[in-house]
Amino acid sequence: MPIPRPCRAELLRRHFSGSAVTRHGDVTRPEPGTGIKLNFKDAKGQLIKTIEANEGDDILSLAHEHDIDLEGACEGSVACSTCHVIISPEHYDLLPEPEDDENDMLDMAFGLTDTSRLGCQVRLTRDLDGITATLPAATRNMFVDGKKPTHH
Repeated sequence: MPIPRPCRAELLRRHFSGSAVTRHGDVTRPEPGTGIKLNFKDAKGQLIKTIEANEGDDILSLAHEHDIDLEGACEGSVACSTCHVIISPEHYDLLPEPEDDENDMLDMAFGLTDTSRLGCQVRLTRDLDGITATLPAATRNMFVDGKKPTHH
């Protein structure tokens, strides 16, 4: 006796499923005076901008959100060094040690210092309130055509 084949509609019901829509950009920012302060400085030490962030935010994402010129060519996948920042010495020791893959990418960073980190790997905590991330004078960019990734 042949096995009955399901109709097309039955196949579609069995094999396709949906999921909730993920909404990007719906981050609630802290009320002024209540967030973690993050200062961005240029390579000459001039203040670019001070922002307030939430606990758990990373420096690269915040830079993109606030139009700070910090590249992040690999979009935070720890596959480049273009989000290299120099952390204020008083805050550097409060950060967890960099993982091996971050250290490997930092070895390729332009202007490496004792307090260098990848911005994509620095997540803010309350202890880091007032931290300064200084942008290096240059980066070693994988792109040669001037392409600049956009924040998703």
